[in-house]
Amino acid sequence: MVIKQPAAAAMLTQKQGNPNKKVILSADLGRTATKACVSRTPNSVVFIPANVKKLTVEEVRSGNFESKPTDPLLDMWLEYQGVGYALGQLAADFGANLFGENPGLPKPKTEDTLAKSKVEDALVKVLACVGYFQLTGEFSVVVGLPFYSQEQFEKEKAQIISQLQSRHLMSYRGAESIEIRINKVWVMPEGYGTLLWTEANHGKEFQPQLPKLSLAIVDIGHQTSDFLMVDRFRFARAASKSEPFGMNKFYESLADKIPGADAQSLSLIEAVHKPEGQRSYRPRGATKPVDLDGIIPDKRKEFAKELCTRLIKWIPERVSDVILTGGGADFFQEDLVKLLQEAGLKPHLAQPPREANALGQYIYGEAQLATSK
Repeated sequence: MVIKQPAAAAMLTQKQGNPNKKVILSADLGRTATKACVSRTPNSVVFIPANVKKLTVEEVRSGNFESKPTDPLLDMWLEYQGVGYALGQLAADFGANLFGENPGLPKPKTEDTLAKSKVEDALVKVLACVGYFQLTGEFSVVVGLPFYSQEQFEKEKAQIISQLQSRHLMSYRGAESIEIRINKVWVMPEGYGTLLWTEANHGKEFQPQLPKLSLAIVDIGHQTSDFLMVDRFRFARAASKSEPFGMNKFYESLADKIPGADAQSLSLIEAVHKPEGQRSYRPRGATKPVDLDGIIPDKRKEFAKELCTRLIKWIPERVSDVILTGGGADFFQEDLVKLLQEAGLKPHLAQPPREANALGQYIYGEAQLATSK
């Protein structure tokens, strides 16, 4: 995944220019990266790698020798309740993988719905977004969770609201401690934000238009592929589910072909998503880099075929259109579009695919605040 940094200064100027506007933080808690924004502007979405490492305060504070300001995404850390937390690339340097564990420890069983819950690191990841966007005072938060089942979703929803909705005292990258108050938390099924974003910005491209369609939203993420059924804008919860089959399987299949490769390496993931001809990756300890162009095409077709098989097996008969979203949808769109068209379905790629869900979550927060007034 290409890690992106928005024009944070522009975001702050916008927020400060209208001090009476209620602030909303949207956080799409991906396993590769948290996609976060505080507006509905696509280029404002920040990508924070999902690695989290718990450290002592002394460990997290030490080692700042830079003479010039550095990219905060490469050196992201915070202090909360007497504990230090490194995030993103810094956490990866300390040995945390994308699931938060150290290399060498057993990885979550990705075919098991009891794989590590996104609730576990949600608060720390949200606080990192708070620090990055320099939020203070009161604001609302919108997040998404996998929809393995109605029961599990409601249980995790209650847990994450309990964690987030409160006052918090934190320090970001050694700055003075600040107190924030998250006064409202909304939790959505992963992928549903894409529907809201698409309707708000591209709804007229659909004939008939979205409120009249029965469609599927397919959010292809790192840990899961989320299959959501929507009937004329009604979320069909009994027909929706999250499939424990995501991009991690693709990265694992690539790593199996490369001696010494780590399937959760941020460098490998970044190399995979570069343009053809630039996909060079050198595993730690290797004397020469590997050209991924010779491996990716066949593996991409294999993964797309397996994903589409799972999708077709699930998809309800009344569905006519499929909205593809997430980093996996962007990467596999060519193969997935062909397979879906062969099945008589109309595929659509959300625009922008990686940012759409976070942007739609933000729109949902705006609507909720407007309703409450």
